[in-house]
Amino acid sequence: MFSSIRSTVVAVAWTLLAGLGAPALGASDPPPEVPSMPAAEPSTAAPAAAGSQYIIGPGDTLQVFIWRNAELSVTVPVRPDGKISTPLVEDMVAVGKTPSKLARDIEAVLADYIRSPQVNVIVTNAVSTFSRVRVLGQVTTPQAVPYREGMTVLDAVLAVGGLAEFAAGNRAKIIRVEGGKTQEIKVRLGDLVNDGDVSQNLPLKPGDVLVVPESRF
Repeated sequence: MFSSIRSTVVAVAWTLLAGLGAPALGASDPPPEVPSMPAAEPSTAAPAAAGSQYIIGPGDTLQVFIWRNAELSVTVPVRPDGKISTPLVEDMVAVGKTPSKLARDIEAVLADYIRSPQVNVIVTNAVSTFSRVRVLGQVTTPQAVPYREGMTVLDAVLAVGGLAEFAAGNRAKIIRVEGGKTQEIKVRLGDLVNDGDVSQNLPLKPGDVLVVPESRF
């Protein structure tokens, strides 16, 4: 009895398949195989490189590419003394320069060996203090956060968990060092965070320090 029921179910199934356009199969033919999904290939995407206005610092890793001279193209770390060494270019100062500025300086040296050298410099691993923004004072979690292109004070404040309970947000300031000179930029974080005053959402630069003082009673 059970075998006859099973035969009837199988017959009905094949009839439905035939109606859907499946090829007819004999009784002894094996059921069609279900194609297996291809295995996902591991991601080979490279980490995001630093922006063109990034300031190179000690510990960063640089990819130096010389067009049409692959044998001279290398990936090198910036040494603690702030310099790098590549084929034909020894002890080149890298710290404090943008990737474009360093590329032009390398081209100037290579011009003694190569006709019209073209150099590209990419920061493949930004780890120096120049690649971070430090947020200090009355915030939930004071810390250094990685800088990214287009970063603003609101981005930095959100990254550290927001303002603390006793923060004097409107007396906050950005401390920035440019050209060897230190400048302080006032920013009214209270108006930005509490009232949505986007005029206070100032852009940040790598190496900036955002200081949020404690309110006075």
